[in-house]
Amino acid sequence: MMRSVHLFFASAFVAVMCSSCAGYRLGVNKPPALAKVKNIHVPMFSNQSFHPRAEALATSAVVNTFTTDGTYRITSLDEADAVLEGRVASIAYSMVLGNRLDTALPEQLSNAVTLEWSLRDARDRGKVLSSGSNVGTSQFFVTSNLQTARNNALPDALERAGEALVSRLSNSY
Repeated sequence: MMRSVHLFFASAFVAVMCSSCAGYRLGVNKPPALAKVKNIHVPMFSNQSFHPRAEALATSAVVNTFTTDGTYRITSLDEADAVLEGRVASIAYSMVLGNRLDTALPEQLSNAVTLEWSLRDARDRGKVLSSGSNVGTSQFFVTSNLQTARNNALPDALERAGEALVSRLSNSY
């Protein structure tokens, strides 16, 4: 009798514990089209903006985000399952806050960086596994040296765009 009561409570406990995580999958939730992709090669991005070295900063930001995420391994071309080709499509600046005495004089600016990319099969480069574009933004104050302020804000915007790109490839959103 006592044994059957313990068995009943044990089975009820297991049933409750299993139902509490219904729908949750352990491990990676990659998009179905990328289920077999484990290794990605990331060559240097191209640059359509007029900002020097933006392609190097973008490539570095995306590779760092892939490394932090851990869903895919960054490898050489001969070991890769897929190749991520990307480009810095644009860098746009807009005013966030103007001077209270002269509204045309900005005190704070925002930059928006657009990365366009396509993930291609490493064996058949004509086969596109996924593609899209992502935008990353950051804000900065206007100082006496505007070029330095823009250069200092760019890596943050590229990192945000890289995080959005990797999230889309790793989590489907």
